Amino acid sequence: MGILDGLMGNASEIENGQVESELKDLLAPSERVEHAYKLIRDLIVFTDKRLLLIDKQGVTGKKVEYHSIPYRSIVHFSIETAGTFDLDAELKIWLSGSVAPIQKKFNKSLNIYKVQSVLAEYVMK
Repeated sequence: MGILDGLMGNASEIENGQVESELKDLLAPSERVEHAYKLIRDLIVFTDKRLLLIDKQGVTGKKVEYHSIPYRSIVHFSIETAGTFDLDAELKIWLSGSVAPIQKKFNKSLNIYKVQSVLAEYVMK
């Protein structure tokens, strides 16, 4: 991920093994990381059981908020592809009982169709 992408708030894909070792205390024994994306210090993690949104807060990033979203709570999602002048793609996820979607931006080099395919696989079970 380039520094410009990080400053613009765009995510890029990272290694599953790296994420699994970082989240070993958070993951269930039989849970495995399918796909992971890094947004500056934050993480978006698709496991075989849930979606994890990890928000590192403060200057040092020692304070961390973990959002665990069961796939069954996702009622609607959409993607917006990158364009010629708009260099980022966007994923929006609506949760049961929430009006506003969760929004995440991805850089142009990332295949947003792959991200939505992973999400679709788990949501439509």
